Amino acid sequence: MKNIASKVRKSLISIVCYALILILLSHLFKQTIQIDTSIFGLWAFLVSTAIYILNKTVKPLLFSLTLPITAMTLGIFYPFLNVLILNIVDFLFGTHFNIRGIFMSFIVACLISILNVLTEQIIIQPLLRGDKHESNYV
Repeated sequence: MKNIASKVRKSLISIVCYALILILLSHLFKQTIQIDTSIFGLWAFLVSTAIYILNKTVKPLLFSLTLPITAMTLGIFYPFLNVLILNIVDFLFGTHFNIRGIFMSFIVACLISILNVLTEQIIIQPLLRGDKHESNYV
């Protein structure tokens, strides 16, 4: 049961961090990515939840289907999967999440990936390690 709670906690922390990254990038790249930040960032949370779910379900399937192209391009094609996920979410959320332009959305997708790796290393893993240390003493 503690393992499930730990996975749920990691998912929620990841989604919140992802929402903060999306809000930050929407402020930095106002012409490329726009998120409706009304209702105290609820749309950013919903968009990041959708991206998280698509990354866990659809992206592995897309990766396996495009593996030959990704291998031939030495991995350069992989960020385009992130662009595709962002465009799917853009389609799903309509006016509450917009992404424009293929080149700039490629750059934004790369920045999202880099920031996700950093938040995983700096925030998420230390928080989860702290949970493991606490559970040893309880």
